[in-house]
Amino acid sequence: MAKINQYEELEVWQMSMNLCQEIYTFSNKTDLAKDFSLRDQIRRSAISVPSNIAEGFERGSDRQFIYFLVISKGSCGELRTQINLANRLKYISDDEFETLNKTCISVSKQLSGFINYLKTRPSKPNKS
Repeated sequence: MAKINQYEELEVWQMSMNLCQEIYTFSNKTDLAKDFSLRDQIRRSAISVPSNIAEGFERGSDRQFIYFLVISKGSCGELRTQINLANRLKYISDDEFETLNKTCISVSKQLSGFINYLKTRPSKPNKS
């Protein structure tokens, strides 16, 4: 793996930022916009995914990075549950749900792979 100098270079961070953008777009245009509590919780979960990737990266150690990647993965699961509820409440269509759910699953799988990579690579000194 090539040396990553900034978290913005990480594909999983980029994907999760795109997911956040999708969440904000659909939550402004659907009936979900009127359910402030669920809408805001969905947005917080979505924002948590790339935010925890960034925070973990900036901590400077693999152990800390893995910890925050796990939190990010958990937020992705939380988001999937919330968009599922939005679909069940008919705030979003089945097609919108499927698109968002597939993106969440893709981000979650990429996080899992990255976590496994970090756990199995040889130890390295902390970044400065």
